[in-house]
Amino acid sequence: MGRPVTLFTGQWADLTLETVAEKASDWGYDGLELACWGDHFDVRKAAESKEYCQGRHDLLAKYGLKVWSISNHLAGQLVLDLNDSRSDAFAPKECKGKPEKKREWAIEEMKLTARAAKNLGVKVVNGFTGSSIWHYLYSFPPVGPEDIQAGFKLLADLWNPILDVFKECKVRFGLEVHPTEIAFDIVTAERAIKALGGRKEFGFNFDPSHLHWQGVDPVKFLYEFKDRIYHVHIKDAIVTLDGRTGILASHLNFGDPRRGWDFRSPGRGGIDFEEIIRALNNIGYKGPLSVEWEDSGMDREHGAREACSFVKDLDFEASGRAFDAAFADK
Repeated sequence: MGRPVTLFTGQWADLTLETVAEKASDWGYDGLELACWGDHFDVRKAAESKEYCQGRHDLLAKYGLKVWSISNHLAGQLVLDLNDSRSDAFAPKECKGKPEKKREWAIEEMKLTARAAKNLGVKVVNGFTGSSIWHYLYSFPPVGPEDIQAGFKLLADLWNPILDVFKECKVRFGLEVHPTEIAFDIVTAERAIKALGGRKEFGFNFDPSHLHWQGVDPVKFLYEFKDRIYHVHIKDAIVTLDGRTGILASHLNFGDPRRGWDFRSPGRGGIDFEEIIRALNNIGYKGPLSVEWEDSGMDREHGAREACSFVKDLDFEASGRAFDAAFADK
């Protein structure tokens, strides 16, 4: 039997959880990866009440679904971000326009998320860390090594206390390696692990789409961090450079055909998912394959249904024997 195929509910938070569950069940999914926004999963209620958590399980079970992970990207982003007006909607209204108040709220929210995951009975929380140094991506005005080091030190200062709670709850955090995060490629992911002292509570939610358009080989990422792949997103991307636009996307929004790259529904972009499945088998990953559906050029319900079939057809178990074993001498 292959790995469970789930749907991440973050892009569906405009719908109630019951509506998403009913649709996902009809499309053929095995479960949902619950986003900690909309009405899908209330972190504070879950951290305080096992009855609330059981209610989430009961709702999913009504549609034949399970949950293996939850995701709190929005709160996680605020821990290290500069927290300007773009993220005002990520935190309670009283935090609006107050960067440090947003940060304080986010730190507490991420600690509560670990406790909520424990009460729900899942072992992985996915999300973002934010980054205080992403705006230094291009080193002009000149950026010294001490400026970058300060960003990784801030990661350790602010995330170690959060990860202490994860350790206490026996839950792991999977950073979605992603532009605007402290780790956005292989080199920065290595540096983040080092900054946190190699602690095992910190690993990765592997999402090949964010690596592919940067020119980073997603399969190399899997082998580099084979013991820290805590969760897997299935999302595709395509590079559409035509000599006019660049890889930094020219300040054009997703879905604009003039962009140099964009996200695509799984199987409709440029990612070699065959090699990803083989790599996941080789490193022993047995967790969910979670569709994070993002394609501005396609109806989302059509895409989500198609994506479920694509992933189920794609996945296969590793072989337990050599293909030519039948020819061996007895």
